[in-house]
Amino acid sequence: MGVSVVIPAKNESGSIPALIKGLQALDALDEIIIVDDGSTDGTGDIASELGAKVVRHPYSKGNGAAIKSGARSAAGDTIVFMDADGQHSPEDVARLLERLGQGYDMVVGARQAGSQASVGRGLANSLYNRLASYMTGQKVEDLTSGFRVVKREMFLQFLSLLPNGFSYPTTSTMAFFRAGYSVAYEPIHTAQREGKSHIKPIRDGVRFLLIIFKIGTLYSPLKLFVPLAFAFFFLGAGYYGYTFITENRFTNMSALLLTTSLMIFLVGLVSEQITSLLYISSDKDSDKGEK
Repeated sequence: MGVSVVIPAKNESGSIPALIKGLQALDALDEIIIVDDGSTDGTGDIASELGAKVVRHPYSKGNGAAIKSGARSAAGDTIVFMDADGQHSPEDVARLLERLGQGYDMVVGARQAGSQASVGRGLANSLYNRLASYMTGQKVEDLTSGFRVVKREMFLQFLSLLPNGFSYPTTSTMAFFRAGYSVAYEPIHTAQREGKSHIKPIRDGVRFLLIIFKIGTLYSPLKLFVPLAFAFFFLGAGYYGYTFITENRFTNMSALLLTTSLMIFLVGLVSEQITSLLYISSDKDSDKGEK
């Protein structure tokens, strides 16, 4: 019944020492795992010298891949995930663990006002939270926070669903909601990151669209696609009514809009079935692991 801290790190030699020392001062932790994701600045060696367990990737595989490697290596029944860039404070770990002990399966550190990296990132995260809240029917305070505490057994059920890139927080949160697990949020304040950010504007923009799509497809695709299909249907029907009254004919645009509504609905229906199969597969893998 131990607690493992998993920290993915790529070229974070400047911030790793203070983070590890801060975590070592806490009594509640049993092991600190640094996943060195192909660093070239000696991040792994520094962590090892300070007494942390180091899992090394021979080359950079991505933040999500590092999370998966760390989760597999963790010995504790509870895992604390943190970023290595100095934004997350070790002092907040105890509060997240205490909240988990109140009957939750995952507790997420919800960044408060002024803790976002930029205005653009803050607006994007606000949109993510609103969409995720609509999809799940629960208030999602911070969908993309990488600071979270989870029960290892439950987290491992969804390991195959996690991407190797940066959107593992989104995937894991939506997966926990879909499975009916209990998720809570604990307010935190993040510091300014140390070192150079690995975020790039163009790539970040593409990821923004992918996360929006992932939010819908990971929980209930029909809840996202049906309103969109109805919007196109009513637009097509309305345009047909207008052209029928004014020109007494059925136009190609009306046909296109109505056909599009049908296609969107069918895509949502197929996505719903695929999503269900993904979670059925995760449940079967979990049952095999328990046996």
